[in-house]
Amino acid sequence: MRVLWAVRIALVVAVAFSVAFPNLPQFEGKGMAFRAPFYLLPLIVVPLVWRKLGSHGDYPYLVDALVIAPFLADTLGNALNFYNNFEQTDDVLHFFNWVLLIGGVTLALARLGIGKLNAWALGWGLGGLAIIWWEAAEFIVQELGTAGLGLTYEDTVGDLLLSSTGGAVGAFIITRFFWPDRSATPAT
Repeated sequence: MRVLWAVRIALVVAVAFSVAFPNLPQFEGKGMAFRAPFYLLPLIVVPLVWRKLGSHGDYPYLVDALVIAPFLADTLGNALNFYNNFEQTDDVLHFFNWVLLIGGVTLALARLGIGKLNAWALGWGLGGLAIIWWEAAEFIVQELGTAGLGLTYEDTVGDLLLSSTGGAVGAFIITRFFWPDRSATPAT
């Protein structure tokens, strides 16, 4: 639970910093004020879904942290100026963030009682859809006048491949190493 609160607080602080100091070189042209509400949205996704489904079982702290972590990593990548100082930051984070995000989504699917293969395929598919919509949103933001994104066809295709592959890996890691054992019978 402490890790979840650390991730939550760190995301809020990092987003607030990016919005408070938009003229710092690492934030110029990145549309951080536009991104802020979308980056904070994951803070409520898991709690809302958990409540909507009837709050059955223990709260999914790890799912919550995994869903939030990619937005923290991206915001910190900008705040620490990694994107400007290390050329591969975008590629590394596209892969790594989708490992985390889709790992969290796949772990949430375990609560639905579906099989491992179905959860892996569904997690990977949701990750693929998520990166398509993410790249579409970036394109729209750029077309609205945010000049610092530097989107190119090659970059977009690379991001699609890296993120969808990261999603497949994240779903695999969860279904291979963290999937609940349903063969165990509960003690009476």
